[in-house]
Amino acid sequence: MNQARYEFAGAVRCQRGAPPFALTLTGAAAAAAGSMTLTFSGSVPAELPATLSGARVEPAGAGGYRILSGAREWHVSGGSLSATREVAAAFYAALPPRPVPLAKRLLWRLVLALAASRAGLTLLRALRR
Repeated sequence: MNQARYEFAGAVRCQRGAPPFALTLTGAAAAAAGSMTLTFSGSVPAELPATLSGARVEPAGAGGYRILSGAREWHVSGGSLSATREVAAAFYAALPPRPVPLAKRLLWRLVLALAASRAGLTLLRALRR
């Protein structure tokens, strides 16, 4: 069974939490644009620092995971792993916004120009009633 490997680029924040979420790693994904969050349940080593650089997470035997950063290695035993990737930037880059119709742009330009003066505000209040 081929299990996923996760790689971070740059600094990775390590945050310990209350069970069932024992450890959360947050940072920029190496393979794709955007950020990635990995949440572990299981036993986390006490010597894991608060930040890592260029971390990589690989599955280890017996339901555990290895966290590698530089020449150092930590093991998270037991539990599971949940991965979340931030894809909003890629999504909105692929779907450009719809252009605003000319009539609507002219209406709002007029309303904002009226709102810039005291007389215009009085006129807008009168039209609102």
